[in-house]
Amino acid sequence: MRLCLIPARGGSKRIPRKNIRSFAGRPIIAHSIAAALNCPVIDRVIVSTDDDEIAEVARAAGAEVPFRRPAALSDDHATTMDVVKHALEWAESDDERGSAEALCCFYATAPFVTAGDLQAGFERLCESGADYVFSATDYAFPIQRALRLEGGRVAMFQPEHFNTRSQDLEPAYHDAGQFYWMRSAAIRAGKPIFGPDAALYLMERERVLDIDTEADWRFAERLFSLREAEGTAQ
Repeated sequence: MRLCLIPARGGSKRIPRKNIRSFAGRPIIAHSIAAALNCPVIDRVIVSTDDDEIAEVARAAGAEVPFRRPAALSDDHATTMDVVKHALEWAESDDERGSAEALCCFYATAPFVTAGDLQAGFERLCESGADYVFSATDYAFPIQRALRLEGGRVAMFQPEHFNTRSQDLEPAYHDAGQFYWMRSAAIRAGKPIFGPDAALYLMERERVLDIDTEADWRFAERLFSLREAEGTAQ
């Protein structure tokens, strides 16, 4: 079984009730649920939450909410991997549906991810032989030219690249924070995601938004509406 887990706790601070706030006409979590339900390589879509209203919205959007997340995994100190391990343990104890060979952790606030992205990420997992595949994108500017302040003055992190042409610098990437495909065996073994057993699924920078502030939200909605008008939204 291939399981999609959407973590969605109720205690978001910077944007209250973020996971179920209306985004482009429907709760933002509904966009993630729809993408997962439309992905042919995903067998089951579940939402892990501690919140009754989120559970209700998730079920209305077509996801399962077969358990309630424990309070110990719902505060600001719980990690995503803690939530993933809890869901995997639950799935492996669910005799009716069987254990999960792979799990996709897919965030509730990733409305620019499509079913095709999720499928391509899983295919990358299979083809690469990696334990993890996660969404990533390239930095907009060469990290070798990064600056820092020393006593209020500017210094380069890598001054040896002051005269290096941008096209001659090695590309660098960062975690897009959208979704993560994981082999269950790697989760159980506690293997780190950022390491030699991981591969990347690259996304365009314009589809990678970290929605953490009201300004982020407004910008993301405008971009989503523009993509919908162009026929490029999910």
